[in-house]
Amino acid sequence: MKDTALVIGMTGGIGGSTARALLARGFRIRALTRRERAPQRGVEWVPGDAMNAADVRRAAEGCDVIVHGANPPQYRNWRGLALPMLANSIAAAKQTGATIVFPGTVYNFGPDTGPLVDEQAPQNPLTRKGAIRVEMEQMLRAASRAGARVLIVRAGDFFGPGAGSSWFSQGLIRPGRPLARVWYPGARDAGHAWAYLPDLAEAIARLVQRRHEFADFETFHFEGHWLPRGVQMAEAICDVAGLPHSRIAAFPWWGVRLVSPFVNVAREMLEMRYLWQRELRLDGRKLAAALGREPHTDLHDAVQDALVSLGCLDATGQDARNSLGT
Repeated sequence: MKDTALVIGMTGGIGGSTARALLARGFRIRALTRRERAPQRGVEWVPGDAMNAADVRRAAEGCDVIVHGANPPQYRNWRGLALPMLANSIAAAKQTGATIVFPGTVYNFGPDTGPLVDEQAPQNPLTRKGAIRVEMEQMLRAASRAGARVLIVRAGDFFGPGAGSSWFSQGLIRPGRPLARVWYPGARDAGHAWAYLPDLAEAIARLVQRRHEFADFETFHFEGHWLPRGVQMAEAICDVAGLPHSRIAAFPWWGVRLVSPFVNVAREMLEMRYLWQRELRLDGRKLAAALGREPHTDLHDAVQDALVSLGCLDATGQDARNSLGT
């Protein structure tokens, strides 16, 4: 019989990508949704709200895996939303015996851990969001002591199809239009970690297939696209879009600081600025040893895929202006 995975956050980038990777590996997918969705092959949409414990328990009945990919949008009310949603997934996993799969981030780690960060590195976050992420992982560790099984995969900044709320799509470029300029938020020679969503999802799916080989609480780091010169991402965007590297501009942090007293997203961006100023590289050797090698798409191909999905290039990889006849 096929394994069944309940995906919390199916319409988000990491939830949707992981669901597709699991489908490709023979899993049945059940997805919690608050509104009616169009039929999707291999996906059973289940009405419910991740904030409602009874809805989550009902959706999780008969499931072998719960992928908890839900994230509050635009950094709003993280503590009030993220923690209760995770608590509901934990309760459902305890009831059903399902393994909880949790996509983690680098936000758990402060600059004291760098530059190479393994799974056991101390977690001393500088940001409010990072502190909540640490608290969520503590909840998961406690759940594993109470009989649940937990698999955490931490990764760098997301990019690729579905990563609409990300530094790539909201900081480096302006989606939905041809590119004229690329902004870079960091020190150009400081390394930066990126995670191409299809690669990350494939790694998660392969780990899920082998979940019974791991401890009740297991963490892995996904190295992804580690760029020793962080500006290489902006250069790759320029290369794919046919722009000279001279079109790379410094990110307007002054504007973010100006609006930060009034805009939650701006405050969070300022708190996370340290990740752009110094190196924090996730050590992926444990994951590579478990899988043989880490899934890895060529950077040029991954960036082109991301730009097409964001409407900056057409489906052939050409400047979007070509498809508009301009």
